[in-house]
Amino acid sequence: MSSKTIKLNPKVYQYFKNVSLREPGLLRRLREETQDCTSDPGMQISPEQGQLMHLLVRLMKPRKVLEIGVFTGYSSLSVATALPPEGRLIACDKSEEWTSIARKYWTEAGVADKIDLRLGPALDTLDGLLANGAAGSFDFAFIDADKRNLLLYYEKVLMLLRPGGMLGIDNTLWSGKVADSRVRDKDTVIIRKLNKLIHEDERVFVSMIPIGDGFTLALKR
Repeated sequence: MSSKTIKLNPKVYQYFKNVSLREPGLLRRLREETQDCTSDPGMQISPEQGQLMHLLVRLMKPRKVLEIGVFTGYSSLSVATALPPEGRLIACDKSEEWTSIARKYWTEAGVADKIDLRLGPALDTLDGLLANGAAGSFDFAFIDADKRNLLLYYEKVLMLLRPGGMLGIDNTLWSGKVADSRVRDKDTVIIRKLNKLIHEDERVFVSMIPIGDGFTLALKR
């Protein structure tokens, strides 16, 4: 037994992956292509986080899913392949270049018809959904986008989720910088504010998981 989360040194982390990770070949190829062709492959979630999201979606069987930040599509592919037949994912991103890679893999996986890619500022897409009466209609959402708008994303996505809906937020440990009070850059400060907000937010049940770069799950009451 242990009273705290153990530290995953390289040896333990490799064992963890060896006995836990079941990364499909298509996702592995997407991850490797992202490593090779993008300037910041660290924007991609870890495979163990993708597997956790896949498991959550299989458990929840959501009909409506929302993603803020697609990049090359690892998270959306992890989610879409777990959706029930009637499930649909609205995916928001600004980059035609990176999402063109995502589209290729969505098509190969046979889930392109489940994904509605909305290119443009995500806040505009969220405002449009709210204006069109979509509040309280989404079952699951994932935020992995620019940190400048993170607090706004949180509030708008929470409005779009139904009671009992789940929100996942990436990068909430931010390479440990959130724990160092000497680090005061804008992104780190905003993530600290969000973490404090969620921790105190009585509208949700919350758990921060030390997987990938920190993954916070918030269940709307």
